Amino acid sequence: MRYNERELLSLARQPAEKAAEVLMRVPKKGSVLKKRLVKLVVNFLFYFRTDEAEPIGALLLEHCRITKEEENVFSISFIEEPERKYCFECDSEEQCQEWIEALKRASYEFMRRSLIFYRNEIQKMTGKDPLEQYGISEEARFQLGTRRQ
Repeated sequence: MRYNERELLSLARQPAEKAAEVLMRVPKKGSVLKKRLVKLVVNFLFYFRTDEAEPIGALLLEHCRITKEEENVFSISFIEEPERKYCFECDSEEQCQEWIEALKRASYEFMRRSLIFYRNEIQKMTGKDPLEQYGISEEARFQLGTRRQ
């Protein structure tokens, strides 16, 4: 995946939708749980050493699976490499559930499906397409059953 490092660092500095210090294990052989600050910004999960201001990594939360592993633990794996899991251990079961829900809502695809759902609900209630006023109601990305390329 191509990315602009300066823009990614700028995004990492934005206010987080959710942030916490948790134990994290990356999918490397011999990797152990380490305390990391994790920060959810839009559809990126940045992770930092607890004493540093710049992230040491970022996960783009697209085409991924968020799975409850065991008590207080969840993982993130990607469709292309399901055996590679990033594991996160939270302080409590409640914190774990909050993270799982926030991460599942963070993807572009979830936001697109939500927009389509609410667009249809508003159209049923008012008889008008709420996107029409913006001139974008016919764009493929806002249609059910199509994917943005």
